[in-house]
Amino acid sequence: MWYPRIGTLRNAILVFDAAGLALFAVTGASKALTYHLGPVPAALLGMVSGIGGGVVRDVLVAEVPAVFRSEIYAVAALAGASLFVVGVTLGVPAPAVAVASALVCFGIRVLAIRHNWKLPITGHSE
Repeated sequence: MWYPRIGTLRNAILVFDAAGLALFAVTGASKALTYHLGPVPAALLGMVSGIGGGVVRDVLVAEVPAVFRSEIYAVAALAGASLFVVGVTLGVPAPAVAVASALVCFGIRVLAIRHNWKLPITGHSE
């Protein structure tokens, strides 16, 4: 009954999802650095923190999670988290680098949605 109406909100939902991805990726990386993890584990933890919500969302609606498809999702989260870690490591004030990192992650994801960018996939050998 509500499907046609909810279908029109798809783009708005994806934009809010991109915002959540960005915020959780940066927050996860920040928390990892707070607990003295190294740069690589901090960036990876930021990425996993970001994509976790999307995985739960997709599982709840019985879809294959975006991270397991050719969507640019985890790449955007990793880019934002990595930028945050590099910025903090170089001594840039955390609030400034957090905003910049979240905007980069959000921008990559929104551009990927808007322009239908996909990651390359390999052929199946059977």
